[in-house]
Amino acid sequence: MLVTCAVAVISVLVTAAVAVPLARAAGARAERRGLGQQADVVAALVAKRTERPVRTAVLVRRLRAAGVELAVVTHGTADRDWVPSRVARRLGRGEAVDTSARRGGRRLLLAGRPTGAGEGVVLAQPVPRLLPGAAVLPLALALVAGLIAGLLAGVLLARRLSGPIRRAAGAARRMSAGDRSVRLPVEDPAEVAELSSALNQLAGALAASEGRQREFLLSVSHELRTPLTAIRGYGEALADGVLPDEAAVRSAGATVLAESARLDRLVTDLLALARLAAQDFPIELVDVDLVDLVTAAAAAWAPRCRTSGLELRTEVPPGPVGVRTDPGRLRQVLDGLMENALRVVPAGGPVVLALRTDGRSAVLEVRDGGPGLSDDDLATAFERGRLYRKYRGVRRVGTGLGLALAARLVARLGGRIAAGHAAEGGAAFTVTLPILT
Repeated sequence: MLVTCAVAVISVLVTAAVAVPLARAAGARAERRGLGQQADVVAALVAKRTERPVRTAVLVRRLRAAGVELAVVTHGTADRDWVPSRVARRLGRGEAVDTSARRGGRRLLLAGRPTGAGEGVVLAQPVPRLLPGAAVLPLALALVAGLIAGLLAGVLLARRLSGPIRRAAGAARRMSAGDRSVRLPVEDPAEVAELSSALNQLAGALAASEGRQREFLLSVSHELRTPLTAIRGYGEALADGVLPDEAAVRSAGATVLAESARLDRLVTDLLALARLAAQDFPIELVDVDLVDLVTAAAAAWAPRCRTSGLELRTEVPPGPVGVRTDPGRLRQVLDGLMENALRVVPAGGPVVLALRTDGRSAVLEVRDGGPGLSDDDLATAFERGRLYRKYRGVRRVGTGLGLALAARLVARLGGRIAAGHAAEGGAAFTVTLPILT
């Protein structure tokens, strides 16, 4: 409210600063015109060509009573010292003069008119220092009226705007306290409506995000509880000595080791996802030949594919494909995608690790012959835990974090990742990176 009132006051002051000089200039122009008209009349009265010329002394007294001085010019010389010589000379040449001059530090308006035979008259009138008296009161009333109207408008506008803003602030405080049901009415003006819509969208987004977090924590807690239960059970059996023979002990140890590895993968994925949200997540970009990287990844995964009875195929171009990326992080992405493929592909099915180029980009693909994904799955494949929650108990699933981790890693590497249908019948995951030029 104070700001809007200050704006109104400043507006009126600026208006006054502009209007007063303009009004003064307009008054001076009016005075100049009036003085010129008086000079025309006086010149006609004192001209020798009139039938009854008026005596100059009479005119001097009457004009002085009206605040106007009169001087007579004869052959280029004036009888008053306040008439500039240039004005007298011009009147001697028969020219009319409308100008100004200074007399004792005071500015005068001058109007000179020739009367014939090298003679003339000059009228002088002081320039008003301030506004004309007739203009002061109307201008003051107009400025006061404008100030009052501006203050009233400022108060009303401040109340109109501050009400919705206060409600928005209250809604924000309720949201910070945990209330996600807060909604504001969307009302004019447009800026307030935009603020209300933004807060409503924020409340909805927070509610959805917290819902996803709760679902994720439930799924992660279940995933953590499963290996912990197995480890605890076999640990109690080992501690109580109830295992019948050495073979049972070795089997229990192998189970504990496998469940520990599973638990370690889950914790590692969780830590990696948390670190990816930080700005200091280490990314070391170097020039990499993707043909060598894909070949090395295929060699590393070939023994496991043979053990699982899967057909691993590699498709790479004949020449090198150079990109600038972090080879360790990119390999982490490929390993995660290969892990997902090997988990769902049945024995005898194909797994394809492919590399191709489209002229400007390098495209890495991991395709499989597994059950694949639906069209709805493709749109949400990289959301944390979405596929895990859908297919848990239906097919073999991992921790629910691998695809989300891969998507964030690829984004940090400056690339794109997408899910689609593979020609082999299963799912295809594509990573696109810009080629070095």
